[in-house]
Amino acid sequence: MTLLRRSLLALVVALVAVVVGVAVSIPVDGWLNRDRVAALTNAVADGATPVAVYLARPADDDGPLPVVVMIHEFWGLNEALRSKADLLATEGYLVVAPDTLRGTTTGWLPKALWHTLSTPDERVIEDLDTVIAWLRARDDVDPERIVVMGFCYGGGKALAYALARPAVPAGTAVFYGDLSDDADALARLEGPVLGIFGRDDTLVTPAEVDGFERALRRAGVDHALLRFDDVGHAFVTSADGIASDPVQAAAWGAWTAWLRDVTAVPAGDER
Repeated sequence: MTLLRRSLLALVVALVAVVVGVAVSIPVDGWLNRDRVAALTNAVADGATPVAVYLARPADDDGPLPVVVMIHEFWGLNEALRSKADLLATEGYLVVAPDTLRGTTTGWLPKALWHTLSTPDERVIEDLDTVIAWLRARDDVDPERIVVMGFCYGGGKALAYALARPAVPAGTAVFYGDLSDDADALARLEGPVLGIFGRDDTLVTPAEVDGFERALRRAGVDHALLRFDDVGHAFVTSADGIASDPVQAAAWGAWTAWLRDVTAVPAGDER
């Protein structure tokens, strides 16, 4: 066997080993993290398919409260997402972080990518319908002030939900999630849209953000799309990151300022 043939065979064997290893690692990672979601959630939204959630609420306020449904990244519900929910709750919001992956979370990139490929919008919309119905039945919730938002994977799912159920959210916020440049589809949105993006993002590119903005303008949708310099994808990491990094703090401050406007009670409203 020539040296070239041996080298090609070794390369093929190595590639096969990598593919098999990655394929095997996905169920192994699921087994290793099988109890993690239960430890991260503290409530269940009842429905035909119950949805586990992490619920964070402001102290000493019985409501009715404005609500933020906060959708996790493609890793799944994790401690970093919970920290952002807790931080937002200190601003006076009931924050609900649903487990849209139905019992799985990870820190392993191949498994996270599998989450993205194997979780259809339709299933997430079904689960968010369950969460919204559960919220509306609560005495501490103002059903007219429910905002849906998310990070990365969750930002795309938040927009997909708003497009599927345009009358539900008072507003929709997308932190560097999948976008749409379909003005006809975006015209269905009834609430305003906020977008937070990094100018160095190679996954949700500046060109995609510009296309999204042009479509929102054509659709006549109230929107604010903010681009931050010198950061890429998934740059708003956690409550600790927001506290320590000026760019994360600026993005979070812009988000909470927009949220206050969207959820403000009109003058004379006695709710």
